[in-house]
Formats: sequence, C-alpha cells, structure tokens
Amino acid sequence: MKRILFFFAIFVVVVGAVGLGIWNYVNAPYRGDTATWVYVPEGTSRAVLTDTLRSALGKRVAGSVMAAFKVVASDSIDPHGAYLIQPGDRAKDIARRLVRRRQTPVRVTFNNIRTREQLAERISSAMEFSAEEFSAAMSEILPGSGFKPPEFLAAFMPDTYEFYWTESPRRVVRKLLEHRNKFWTDKRRTEASALGLTAVKVAILCSIAEEETNNRSERATVGRLYLNRLRRGMKLQADPTVKYAVGDFSIRRILGKHLRTESPYNTYKVAGLPPGPIRMPERQTIEDFLAAPDNNYLYMCAKEDFSGLHNFSHDFATHQANARRYQQALNARGIK
Repeated sequence: MKRILFFFAIFVVVVGAVGLGIWNYVNAPYRGDTATWVYVPEGTSRAVLTDTLRSALGKRVAGSVMAAFKVVASDSIDPHGAYLIQPGDRAKDIARRLVRRRQTPVRVTFNNIRTREQLAERISSAMEFSAEEFSAAMSEILPGSGFKPPEFLAAFMPDTYEFYWTESPRRVVRKLLEHRNKFWTDKRRTEASALGLTAVKVAILCSIAEEETNNRSERATVGRLYLNRLRRGMKLQADPTVKYAVGDFSIRRILGKHLRTESPYNTYKVAGLPPGPIRMPERQTIEDFLAAPDNNYLYMCAKEDFSGLHNFSHDFATHQANARRYQQALNARGIK
C-alpha cells in the first residue's frame, strides 16, 4: 500500500508539474513595450501564421499562441483579419481571438484631400483592399447617388472613421456616404437651397474658400464673396482653381502662363463653378458658410504683411489698390 501511495504521489506531482507547465505556456503574456498589430490575410497557412506571429510577438509567445490555436481550431478556421495585441495579453486569449475572428477596428483619418486618387491612397493604406479597388467602388456606387465623377469628393467628409480591416471597398464607400448624408440634414439642405445652392455646390464653394485661406475665421466670408460673384454672373477668378487646373498647389504667385491654362477648373477662363470640389471641405467650413451673414464683397487680396489674412472690398478701385500693395510686397521679397 505504501508503494502504491508513493507512486501515486509521484504521478500526481508529475501530472501537476506538466499541467502547470502547460498552463504557464498557454498563458504566456506578450511583453512588448507597445501594442502591435497582427495582420492575417485570407487563406493564410498555419506556417505563415506562425511566422507572422513570431515577427509581431516574438518566438516564445508565438509558439504559445499557435499551441493553443491548434487545440481549438479546426482546419476550416481562417483567422482572416487585423488584431491589435496589447502588452500583457496572454497567448490563450490571443488564440481565442484568432479563432473567433474578433478583430480590432482600424482607424482611418483623412483631411486635406484634394483628389480622388489621394483619397483612395489614404483609405487603402489602412485597409486590406487596394487604392484601385476603392476607386472602382466609388465609380460603381456614387453615380447612383447622384454624383458625377468630378463631384466624388463632395460625397465624403473629413473625419476619423473605424472599419474592420477586412471590409470591402464598397461597404466602406457606403459607410462614408452615409456619414455625409447624415450631416446634410433637411435643415442644412433648406439653408443651402435658400442660397440657390445644392449640397454639392456648397461643397465646391467651401473647397475654394479653404484653399484661399488657412484662417478659419475668414472662410465663410470668402465663400460668400464667391457666391456674390456667382449671383452676378461674374467669373470667380479664384487663384486656387488655377493651381488645381495646373496641378501644382505649391505655386505662390499666379502668372499669365497659369491663367492661360485650358481647364474647366480655371475660373479665370470659365464662368460659373468648377465641375467639382478642389478639395474635400471640412464640416465646420460648411456649417460656417451656411450660417454666415450676407456681405457685399466682390474682391479679395492677400494682405501685404503676409499674415495670411485678406483685404476684402466691394469696388474694383479699392481692390486694385490692395493688389498693388501685395504685388509690391511680393517683388520686395523676390517671390516669383
């Protein structure tokens, strides 16, 4: 009996030691200093998944994760997705997330977007799909919602969004469009209509105002100035539209050669609004524009002190005087 009890005790100790070892193994924590992302493309093999985990988490934790993963994951389980692993996360919990595909949403923030291509690149850089696939999704979905290709930027609004890395480009386009449509309430559409504008035309005017000035307090005034010109049948003659037509926003001084550019965006040559926004306007700019009081300004010129502010005027003579001072300041600084 003593021998039996002795061997039983040894058995219990061995089993306990093995069990404790397994417990410690599958509970190994990720000890990185910062959180790290694990991206698993669709159809990733177990070998590639192991290598991916090793690169992100280190060899020891990756081995523990895969040991736990193989116990509970059938061959049909595909852990396709993106997972943010925090310091202290344990191997078995990481494995459970992979098995259940409990992804971490990725954040996509965009502003200062001037072209559809730039938007596609920015969004796709955080997602699994390519820029080309996102562009194709825009072309497939937005015309059915009333947007012509040059107006596509008016279908979205700068903001921070959350998506799952694996979401399709079509679903992302629809979500972005839905966010924009929620902003354009009946009240805002009525306010735009009272100005003789559609939501898209408001976006175009506000995009020009944003390119004209970095000073947020001036943007609504600038937008209303161009609305005044539009109502009078005057050409907008907005320098940012010329830069857009040329394809170079770094131009600091608009010259005659720039003004001769043949483009529907060159508002020195073409009357009315350009065919689409020259950037994606911000929510605040649109709100300020709709709420702004009427003004009688028809002309604007950058101040000669290079403060980024503008002199506004109703009559051309005053505008010419303002422009001469600014041109003299440019010449004095050798800006060409």
